[in-house]
Amino acid sequence: MARHGITTPGQPIIMALENSGMCGSIALVSPGLCVAESSLTTAATHSKRLMGGIAAMLKDSGLDWPAIDAVAVSLGPGSFTGLRISLAAAKGIAMAADKKLIGIPTLDGLAAQIQTNILICPLIDARKNQVYTAFYRRQEGECRRLSPYAAITPDNLGSQIKEPVIFIGDGGVLYHDLLRDKLPGLANFANPTIFFPRAAAIGSLAIHRWQADEFLDPLNAVPLYIRASDAEKMKKPVE
Repeated sequence: MARHGITTPGQPIIMALENSGMCGSIALVSPGLCVAESSLTTAATHSKRLMGGIAAMLKDSGLDWPAIDAVAVSLGPGSFTGLRISLAAAKGIAMAADKKLIGIPTLDGLAAQIQTNILICPLIDARKNQVYTAFYRRQEGECRRLSPYAAITPDNLGSQIKEPVIFIGDGGVLYHDLLRDKLPGLANFANPTIFFPRAAAIGSLAIHRWQADEFLDPLNAVPLYIRASDAEKMKKPVE
């Protein structure tokens, strides 16, 4: 069977890969619909289970490769090893199966998992007492980034925030007490059960890239690495 029974004919089906951290995931997404998603928190390398998980998801979903229109991948920041593995897999699939390749920054996908009117601040542990982050706000139904991607200490980040904010990501769990004390009455934290980026969110954002014909060249696509030496000082969020 080429198409899933509950997908809409003429709408794209996107396979999404998210392996930026300990909890890797894969998903099949169509506009307004997550057809399937699988995730697993493990210390084992994602390469040992990624391709097998993709094959199993296609089989369980009743889909075959001709039904897949594009492959979306979480570009980072995050684990260098995990990002290289997932991007290599996505590029290989795109070239071997003649599919479009779409890249989504991991922080964008993490922020998009929150439905709120206040400032959104995804935090990914960058080690060395830093987090990868950016500021976002929902405007006209979209989660829009307001600042550059950056690597910054949680203390310096907290000094820039002057309004209610919600943190999401493993960095928010790791630096919960510091941020709570730094931002009394302003700091809010997403439920820890959704602190990791999800392939379904990456796939959902990739739908918009598909509709805008925004694709990556598989030969030249690279992960989004954010290093402290290259990070620009974050600006105050737009109010």
